[in-house]
Amino acid sequence: MRKFYFLFLFFSASIVSLPAQELNATVTIDAEQTGQPNYQVFRTLKDQLTDFLNNTQWTAREYKTQERIDCNFTLIIQSFESTSFTGQLQIQSSRPVYGSTYDSSIYNYNDRDFSFEYSEFQPLVFNINSFDSNLVSVLAYHVYTIIGLDASTFSLGGGMEYFTIAKQIVNTAASSNYTGWKATSGPQSRFRYNDAIISNVYSEYQDALYTYHRHGLDRMYQNPKEAKSNIIQAISKLKSINDRRPNSYLLRTFFDAKTDEIADIFSGGPTVEVNTLLDTLNRIAPTRSSSWRNIKL
Repeated sequence: MRKFYFLFLFFSASIVSLPAQELNATVTIDAEQTGQPNYQVFRTLKDQLTDFLNNTQWTAREYKTQERIDCNFTLIIQSFESTSFTGQLQIQSSRPVYGSTYDSSIYNYNDRDFSFEYSEFQPLVFNINSFDSNLVSVLAYHVYTIIGLDASTFSLGGGMEYFTIAKQIVNTAASSNYTGWKATSGPQSRFRYNDAIISNVYSEYQDALYTYHRHGLDRMYQNPKEAKSNIIQAISKLKSINDRRPNSYLLRTFFDAKTDEIADIFSGGPTVEVNTLLDTLNRIAPTRSSSWRNIKL
C-alpha cells in the first residue's frame, strides 16, 4: 500500500473529457491449480471478461474517462472439465482521493465456491430480467456493488439504486442451483452482503462511507486534523452497527479494505485524540489488533 502521506501531495494533470463506460477493470486468470495454466480457453476467457466488464454500459449515467472506477477481478480456477469450471473470484475496487495521487480501497471481496459454465467464445450478455449464466450474473452483481459503493463515497446514500439492482440479480439468480444466491448460502455470501447493505439495520453504514471519504479523505489535503476527526466520527458510526450485529460480514468486508489505510492515517501527521478510536477499533475489529498497535497515542 502506498504511504498515506501521498494524500498531502497535490496533483495536476491535463485530462481530456471523453465518453466512457463505468469501469476501468483489470482481469487476471490464475489457472495454476488446474495443471494447465496455458490452456487457450483461459486466455480467451480473460479477453472476453475484460471486454464485458469495460464495454458494457451498466448505468444510464455518462462517465468521463477520469471518472471510471479502477477495479481488479482475479479469477482463480481450481478445476475444470469440458465447459464446467470451479474456483474463486477475488474483487477489489478503489476510488481516487481529492487533492492527491492516492487511491483508497473501497471493496475487497473474496467470492468463494464460485462455479460456472463457459464455452470458448460464447457471448457474454447481461439481462437483468433473466438468469442465463452464473458467470455473467456473478460479475454483474459485483459490478453494481462496486458502482454502488463508489457512489456512496461521493454522495450520501448515492449507491442505493445500484445495490437495489444487485438485489434484483440476487432474486433472479436464486432460482438457480448455484451457491451464494440464497439466504441458506451461509453468512459470507452474495445474498448476505447485499441483504445487509440495503437493510435499515445497517443504515449507518451509508453515512459512515460518505463521512469517511468525503469529509475525511477528501479533506485531508486541506485540513488533515479535521479530516482525521471526521474519519474517527465515521468509524464511530460503525460501532452502532456492531452493537446490534456483532462480527457482521458487512463490517468485516469494510476492514478487509480499510485496515492498512486506517493504521497509516493515524500513524503520522497531525495528532488527534485516538483513545476512543482505539477502543472502538479493538471492539469492532479485534482480529486486526496488530494493525491498530501502529496507531500513535
